[in-house]
Amino acid sequence: MNKNELVSAVADHAGMSKADAGKAVDAVFASIEGALKQGGEVRIVGFGSFSVAQRAASTGRNPRTGEQIQIPASKQPKFKAGALLKSAVNS
Repeated sequence: MNKNELVSAVADHAGMSKADAGKAVDAVFASIEGALKQGGEVRIVGFGSFSVAQRAASTGRNPRTGEQIQIPASKQPKFKAGALLKSAVNS
């Protein structure tokens, strides 16, 4: 499912226009992104949790040349599914 299909599904499910559903979906994504940028966590009970994980700097190899390269430290978004989502997928 891509974003357009998600907007259509939300519009059908909520009985709203696609324009309003698009704004709602964009607002949810922007809110999650904003919270993660500030280093926070977003917990949606029954669905899951979004958080930020720190990835330490490491040494890697260039696959073409075999030369060692430094991979800088970074922050990675992380999602952990909640119990209700897991059971819905497995049923």
